[in-house]
Formats: sequence, C-alpha cells, structure tokens
Amino acid sequence: MLELGKGYQVAAGQDLVEGYEQTSETYLTANVGVKKLVEVCQHFIAIHPEPLFFILELPVTADREEEVAPGVLTESHRDVYYLDGCSQEVCLWLLEEYGNLLINDGMSKFGFGCHQSQDEIMLGQYNVVTIYSQQLENYADFFAAHEIFQVNQLVTAWDTFSVQTPGKSERVDYQGKSVYDLPAELKEVGMYLGETRVE
Repeated sequence: MLELGKGYQVAAGQDLVEGYEQTSETYLTANVGVKKLVEVCQHFIAIHPEPLFFILELPVTADREEEVAPGVLTESHRDVYYLDGCSQEVCLWLLEEYGNLLINDGMSKFGFGCHQSQDEIMLGQYNVVTIYSQQLENYADFFAAHEIFQVNQLVTAWDTFSVQTPGKSERVDYQGKSVYDLPAELKEVGMYLGETRVE
C-alpha cells in the first residue's frame, strides 16, 4: 500500500501502490511513497547540471477568495512562487531544509525545473509525482532506480474519490513552520510571486 504524507487521508487508500505510467508524449506520472519523495527529487536535481528553479504552489487563503455566498466559492486560486537561477547545491539545500515540511503538507505543491532543457518534476497532492520532458526517453530508468516500476494503468488517489470514498488534505506544520512561511523566509534569497492562477 502507498504510504502517504501526514497531511493526506484517502478512504480507499488500500487500492494505491507505487508505480508509474507514461501519460503522454511528454509526461510521466507516478505514485511515490513518502519515504522516497526526497530521494526522487535529489535524483532529478543530480542529473541536471544546469541552472534550476524551485516552484511552490500554495492555495490562496480564505480571506483573499471571493465568496458568492457565506462559505461558497465559484472558483479557488493558487499562488505560484518561484526561486530562479538555483545551483544544484541550492536545490539540495532546499530539500534538506524544507523537505520534511513539503512532502508531508497536504495543501501545497512543489517541484524543480530546468532553465535550459525545460524539464520539470512536480510533487502534487496525494503523493502524485509528474515529470515533464520533451526528451522523455532520458527518464526510461528514472523511477526504476527507486524500485518504482511501470504499470499499464496507474491508479492515483484522485481516481478513488467519490462520495463513499473521499479524500482529505490538510496543512501540516513541521518544527513550528508551515508552507505559508516559506515565501517570506525565502524572499531574501530571491523567491517571488510569479502568478495567481485558478485552481
């Protein structure tokens, strides 16, 4: 069974296992157990000796959303933050410093991308990892190196959700910090708000 981060609960979690699938010509999608998430990111960083960037997506706080009725939204939004021009060492430091918070938090998404090749890895909610590349053949053995193997049809947590089998994601603090503290904390090293997008 797939081990999820602390910020997630899935009613039909017994149906989830590690594995990956090529979901398009440019995307791999994987279920990755929480204990492997940091090492998967470290692997991605290690094979890209080029300028990198860090991306952090946070749900907009309730006080900034527009309600059409008390507690009712027609749409929700996410703030997308970037830290550009990172070396491999800086990205590895980010993982060491904030990895436990990021992989266990149930509200945020984060990842790393490449300024030159445009390759990206994103860790989304419910331990779903996506890799984007115009040269996807370079990742033929990427997940297998972590004993995560290709499947014919990947079942993610999102595929299990229904009225009877819901999912739950919530904020998780780590050592007195939440993901909402990171933009201010990393502003001094160059993090900035790139956009606010519809969820």
